[in-house]
Amino acid sequence: METVKAFLTLVRLGIGNPASMLLQKMDWPAVQELATQQGLYAIALDGVEKLPAEYRPPQEILLEWIGEVLQGYEYRYEQYSKTLNEMAEFYNSHGFKMMVLKGYACSLNWPRPEHRPCGDIDIWQFGKQKDADSAIAHEKRIGVDNSHHHHTVFYWGEFMVENHYDFVNVHHHKSNVELEKIFKELGEDDTQYVIVNDAHIYMPSPKLHTLFLLKHMMNDFTSFSVNLRQVLDWAFHIKKYGKEIDWNWMLGVIEKYHMKVFFNIINAICVEDLGFEKSIFPQIQYNPFLKDRIFTDIINPKFSFEEPKHLIPRLRYKYKRWKGNSWKHKLCYNDSMLSTFWSGVWGHLLKPASI
Repeated sequence: METVKAFLTLVRLGIGNPASMLLQKMDWPAVQELATQQGLYAIALDGVEKLPAEYRPPQEILLEWIGEVLQGYEYRYEQYSKTLNEMAEFYNSHGFKMMVLKGYACSLNWPRPEHRPCGDIDIWQFGKQKDADSAIAHEKRIGVDNSHHHHTVFYWGEFMVENHYDFVNVHHHKSNVELEKIFKELGEDDTQYVIVNDAHIYMPSPKLHTLFLLKHMMNDFTSFSVNLRQVLDWAFHIKKYGKEIDWNWMLGVIEKYHMKVFFNIINAICVEDLGFEKSIFPQIQYNPFLKDRIFTDIINPKFSFEEPKHLIPRLRYKYKRWKGNSWKHKLCYNDSMLSTFWSGVWGHLLKPASI
């Protein structure tokens, strides 16, 4: 428990939120391990730098920590940004628009964008995904993987790209079919963009990204778990764009698609555990027991995204995880578990490589 408290203190300090002081004797390797699991290794270091000297880790730990952040976060973010610019230049020159979802778009809201970990690249091409994929396959000789639902996959240099033709997987939950129509309508907005070296990199509208970040986080939570990096993406987004969002409309959609309980609890975690101002969130009403259960699942998830490599053990693990996360499904979806199960089976049959 002391490790969790220390980690949260460092995160709060690292992002500029109020926090209580650490104990002088800490299990620093355990704190680093938790920071890595939560995607906040660089943010925790930012917090360490704000501590008095007597509270900091030994010099050998600190120097190694700094080196890993410089190489694994700051240098990688630089390469990530360059790759996005290369992609945008290519697509722009061929008449395509490229909107970035999550990753880079979220990083711009963080105090230090380069300290948000960057993984794959998620893009939306305003309904022109198929033509854009054909262009890179023909001209760049890039292989495009069509075996996934709601997006194709390819590699641009060292980075994996998910090119979305749907915002959510319409094969796993019936409610996603209706919700996808809303996403597609919001996805027509091309008024948000940044210009880098004359290339337009489009950003989601605040309305689109609010709904997308919440839905994506909820999908991850019900499938396996989420981490605090995703929660911070949400908090920084609301902090920056909350006043631009039509909350009457947004709360109506959240209520209709059974996301309200999860929405409120994530907001509560942002305030109570991460130190954000309560006033930036439109609503925080929650069951304290349920909030603690969800926070515990975030910090110490029972199931992970990693699965056994061989088919039979993997299927057993998927079923065990599906059953074990049934409480999450009831919390976040109106669809019955049986309906969801058969929808998932059908979805896997349509795309066997996803099994």
